[in-house]
Parts: sequence; structure tokens; C-alpha cells
Amino acid sequence: MNCKQFNSISLEEVLLSLGHLPTKQNEKEAWYLNPFAIESQSSFKLDKRINAWYLHSEGIGGSNTDFMMKYLNTSVSEVLDWAQKQNFSSFHQHQQIIKSAPNYRIDEIMDLQNPNLKKYLQGRGLSPKIYDYIKEVRFTLGDKKLYAIGFENLSGGFELRNSFYKGSLLKKDISIINLNSNEHNVLNLQGEKIKGVAVFEGFIDALSFIEMKRSFGGDILVMNSIALLSKSMEHLKNYPDINLFLDNDTAGNKCKSEIIKSFPKAKDHSAIYSNHKDLNEFLIHRMKNNVSNKTEKQSEKFPEQDKQQVRNHGHEIKKSNGFKRKR
Repeated sequence: MNCKQFNSISLEEVLLSLGHLPTKQNEKEAWYLNPFAIESQSSFKLDKRINAWYLHSEGIGGSNTDFMMKYLNTSVSEVLDWAQKQNFSSFHQHQQIIKSAPNYRIDEIMDLQNPNLKKYLQGRGLSPKIYDYIKEVRFTLGDKKLYAIGFENLSGGFELRNSFYKGSLLKKDISIINLNSNEHNVLNLQGEKIKGVAVFEGFIDALSFIEMKRSFGGDILVMNSIALLSKSMEHLKNYPDINLFLDNDTAGNKCKSEIIKSFPKAKDHSAIYSNHKDLNEFLIHRMKNNVSNKTEKQSEKFPEQDKQQVRNHGHEIKKSNGFKRKR
């Protein structure tokens, strides 16, 4: 994909994929809250006629490429790499686009049953241990009946995976799973809730962490797209203990740098799988080489609550009522 192709995609669709909805609109224009910062009044204008944006609060604007460069704080080439991985309907010129209705239909959402999906997960090193965190989604895309593993986000949308399909349905958003099964993982320090979070780009890596984890009892935050980095960082403000398990590639390193810049105490655990692209690739490697979790090296251990911190910070309190995975 080049800049001309990316800029021809409806910016309205790009904004929707990032979880941004207009506060008001008509046939010619749409107004949004500032996608780059928190504000109470809409200052971001989309001119639908020329597919361009202008941010009145900062006096800047431009094309899709300009928007994503600022949104991701990255280069043109990395923006195009991100865009290529998305499933923008307006880029597929051979398909007829009907804006009044989506070209898909969700037929059924159920607990995992399909043996092909279970086999796919097994091939990714994942056991029935993680079934409770996913769904089987049966849907119709165009004229095709499909099924996939579904991982729900905070807006009720789903990330979808099977052996031949990768996509998403409904609204794009981050996902948060609450793993707080032990009360000592949440402390009360001057009225504040203290607990950790493990951060991942995709849900397969998050499930890999659950598959291998020992006693981590905080939350898991899945970005589901690096384009949701800003939104992810807003949620990370709720956690004093941040653990990063991002991909060992350009995009992952960029996200890691941005998070650590804002949260200097965040811990980077990518050294655990330094010879692999991501945590799932590391898990598959261990599985194929019959590496037992019981014999893992110290450098491969996952984070857990610091017991000294527990003693220093006071009494235990009840579990947090923060974000939890939807069912």
C-alpha cells in the first residue's frame, strides 16, 4: 500500500477502526473529540467531501497519512505498514461497499466447541486452560459462512482468528482481563488500589502468558492494535506496576518506548523471548523442544507481586471492581 492508496480510504472508516465515533455529523462533515488528547468539546473536524481533517484546538490537519503519523507518532513507512495489516473495506475496490449495512452478520457466539479451532490453538501451544477467555464466533462474511476464535474487547467487538483468517468484527477496542484471584494482589495505600498489569499487542500472546504464568494475579491489557496505543496508555494510568510483553519488531519497540517514556517504572520483559518475534512464538518453540516450565531459567520467570511491597504497603482489601473481561 502506498500513500495515495491509503489516503483514498475513508478517514471515517479509519477513525471507526480506532474506536472514535463522531459527536455530530451531516453529509458534508463530522466532528469528533480530539483523538490525540482528552477534551470535553469536539474540535476535530472531518471534511467528508475531500476526506481531510483539521484539528482546531491545535491548528493542524491533513490526510490519512498525516493523521496516523501523529496518532502513532511514527514514520510514513511504518504508517503504511500498519495500514496494510488492516482490513479497510474501502481499500478492497473489487468489493461493493454498502455503507447503510455491514457486509457481515454474526450468526452465533458460543463456548469453544469446534475441533478445528481447538486443533489450531493446540498448534499455537495453547491448552484448554485458556478456553474460558475466548468464544467461538460463527458469522457470515459476504456469502461465506465462517467460524473463528473470538476474543472480546471492552466495546463488545471481537478479534477473530483461525488457521486461515485474521480479522475483527464490530467496534475496535482494547481488551482487559482481570486475573485477580488472590486478595493480596490488591492493596489499599492511602485510598488507592495497587495492582499490576501485563500488556500485550495481540490476544494470542496474552493467552500464551496465561498458559505459562505462575502466580500473576493482576490484569491483562491487550491493545488489539498498535493504533490503540494512546487509549491503552490512558488505562495504564490506573496501574502502578506495569509489565510489558510487546513484540520484538519495529512497531513493538516503538510502543515500548512510548509507554516507558510516560511510565518510567514500567518493566520490559521482552528479554525472556529475545530470540523470537513474540511470546507465542517463544511458547511454540518451548513446546516443540519439550521444554518444561518447571525447569525454566530465572530470566524466563514472569512477574508476580513483590512480597516485600505487600508487607510495606499495609493491609489487604477486597478485589478491585475495575475493568473485567466481558462474557
